[in-house]
Amino acid sequence: MKIRTRYAPSPTGKMHVGNLRSALYEFLVAKHDGGDFMLRIEDTDQERFVEGAVELINRTLAQTGLIYDEGPDKDGGVGPYVQSERVKTGIYMKYAKELIEKGEAYYCFCDKERLASLKTEVVEGKEICMYDKHCLGLSKEEVEANLAAGKPYVIRQNIPNEGTTTFVDELYGEITVDNAELDDMILIKSDGYPTYNFANVVDDHTMNITHVVRGNEYISSSPKYQRLYDAFGWKSPVYIHLPLITDENHKKLSKRSGHSSFEDLMEQGFVAEAVVNYIALLGWSPEDNREIFSLEELIKEFDYHRISKSPAVFDIVKLRWMNGEYIKAMDFDSFYEKAEVYLKKALTKDFDLKKIANMVKTRIEVFPDIPELVDFFEELPEYSPEMYTHKKMKTNSETSLQVLRDMLPILEAQEDYSNDGLYATLTKYVEEKGVKNGYVMWPIRTAVSGKQMTPAGATEIMEIIGKDETLRRIRKGIELLEQA
Repeated sequence: MKIRTRYAPSPTGKMHVGNLRSALYEFLVAKHDGGDFMLRIEDTDQERFVEGAVELINRTLAQTGLIYDEGPDKDGGVGPYVQSERVKTGIYMKYAKELIEKGEAYYCFCDKERLASLKTEVVEGKEICMYDKHCLGLSKEEVEANLAAGKPYVIRQNIPNEGTTTFVDELYGEITVDNAELDDMILIKSDGYPTYNFANVVDDHTMNITHVVRGNEYISSSPKYQRLYDAFGWKSPVYIHLPLITDENHKKLSKRSGHSSFEDLMEQGFVAEAVVNYIALLGWSPEDNREIFSLEELIKEFDYHRISKSPAVFDIVKLRWMNGEYIKAMDFDSFYEKAEVYLKKALTKDFDLKKIANMVKTRIEVFPDIPELVDFFEELPEYSPEMYTHKKMKTNSETSLQVLRDMLPILEAQEDYSNDGLYATLTKYVEEKGVKNGYVMWPIRTAVSGKQMTPAGATEIMEIIGKDETLRRIRKGIELLEQA
């Protein structure tokens, strides 16, 4: 049987990292075995609908390369692919009434006041209000009279108080729960819309979904889904429940982290391919210790049986490292296209931006690192004379002052301010003095940059800023050291 998976997001805002991982794993489960990956928009919760969220979902899937085979704009014969449009076909009400006829569901006419008076029970550590099946006892005549009178109602699932329900998850194995712990969940709301829980069961079956991949927070609801499959006499899909994604403090990844959504990460200058690669490893591991994968390589290597049950930690430091590896591997034109906006943000003078971009390419992890790395080209920052002291280079304030004083007239007479020309001049001085390169290059680089860490060496910096600015900065370095 051909594998068919679906990504079924609710259009309620940015795409959370957990949602993107679900979409990625669903994509990989299908594509690893030559199956189909579907997009279905679950917009039955109209109160939480966010304008523009559907477009954001489509844009995110396109940016990450998760191209769906069927969806709202790609009819595969089982549409519509938007739940609010499916509501209009009457499909959910049809199946809800079928359950009523089987005794597996019933009309509930209880008002808010009565529901508020019900006792709460603690189930799995959570305090919930368990419906007491009051309306299950209504006669057929009473139900019909209420419907004829236009009394508001919902349709509830009828779960027995006794016995157990069992379902199988590919990672967690066979799971059995007592039916007494399961509430008679609402299937059709008072506005005629199906609940998420009911709609996705009906849709998964009627759209021929074979594998359902979702977060393990849905494990507690799965027995109710299983009872629906059993009530209809349908074959249930293969369940794959994914581990929780936590922050570095092992708390659930939240919006407060600042990097909980794909949109956040894009705004922070990450590369989409690196984000996909990293998210693939949040709960799944390959047979070897390899960490860098293209999407095509992930498709080939992905085996959902290797998904862990343990929570996955979202480590922003690790993601930054991986992003840096992707930046290093980029061809220069693609890199410059993204880097240019950050370079122009930091540099307004007439510099060779492409030459500067080439300097920083292997030194950044995310694109917003660029301004702080290159701002000294624009303006020499205030810096301490202590920076001239470097044990490894065997330099201090006195030796550095002597180097700068010696080099100033030489550089004033220098006409060739190319990197090669300047390097030849400085190394000639090194040879004449019988010292190591760093003894000269360190104080010169410090004087022309005012920074301990720079994306380039002294002569490369001097070539960029030019003769006049180089000499001005060296004179300032001499002045700083003389006053120290």
